[in-house]
Amino acid sequence: MIEDLDISEEAIEAETRKEQEELKRRELFYRDDRPPLDVSKRTVILVDDGIATGSTIKAAIAALKKQKAGRIVVAVPVAPASSIEELKREVDEVVCVSTPEFFYAISLWYDEFPQTSDEQVRELLKNAEMKEEVAVAV
Repeated sequence: MIEDLDISEEAIEAETRKEQEELKRRELFYRDDRPPLDVSKRTVILVDDGIATGSTIKAAIAALKKQKAGRIVVAVPVAPASSIEELKREVDEVVCVSTPEFFYAISLWYDEFPQTSDEQVRELLKNAEMKEEVAVAV
């Protein structure tokens, strides 16, 4: 795709730097003073509102594998069958409610599809910590 669109190496590097800075900002904001979760040898359930290309969930899976998660389960309400089949080769289990034949966008499967704010994520993580339970939404 990069070749087809003739995107320069400089543009890719600039965008990569920008996204890395945003990731650092979010990590500091979301985590507060909490240390990273120790997922080694633990079951982790990744929950997403749906999967289109799978790039976001694949990045999360790669990070969990790097951290030596014990078992990885992906749970989504909707995704193309091809994405689910691909994910089944990457994780221990995939749970998907619907794999429609014609899949265009996740938002089409919701009556409302608002963006989750940074503050909402921070609050959810804080509440999960108090309950000693962890849920990760991608």
